[in-house]
Amino acid sequence: MIQLPENQKFGSLIHEKDIKLFRKYFEEMIKLHGVQLVYYRPKPGKHYTTWGELEENFEEPIITGCLFNDHPDQYTMKKLGWNAEQQIEASLIDVPYDLCDIQSGALFVIPSGIDNAPGRLFRVDKMKVGIMYPASITCYCVPEYEDTLPNDTLYFKQNDFKLLHDDEDDED
Repeated sequence: MIQLPENQKFGSLIHEKDIKLFRKYFEEMIKLHGVQLVYYRPKPGKHYTTWGELEENFEEPIITGCLFNDHPDQYTMKKLGWNAEQQIEASLIDVPYDLCDIQSGALFVIPSGIDNAPGRLFRVDKMKVGIMYPASITCYCVPEYEDTLPNDTLYFKQNDFKLLHDDEDDED
């Protein structure tokens, strides 16, 4: 495989220090115009349940910022490759490119717009990033609903109980 020299990786008008500067610009924009949220990243040894959900296997929460697009229009959803007919289901947030361990399955707690209401929990379903000089990652987030049913009630244990009774003996 051919390796490019360090000074020829990017165009002549942009350098690695410029890319990092663009990422700092995005972080500054989040501080000025963004929404602060709580980010739960999955641990490296993540485990999935039978239903494809991540078990309680997350690192300590991190406070980060994002640009939040609550109700994207169909044109935006189509351009980003999302199912535009079901736009009510997904929310789009842009998080910093350097956010540690960002991946599908991560959780975000987005604060509520109502006073004294708890934040809403969202799971990252899909991510998209531009290949050239990315400053942020667009995360497609779907609502995560809390499961209050204990795990031991989900498994059915088979027994020999017969529901139908043979009525032939009772005819005498």
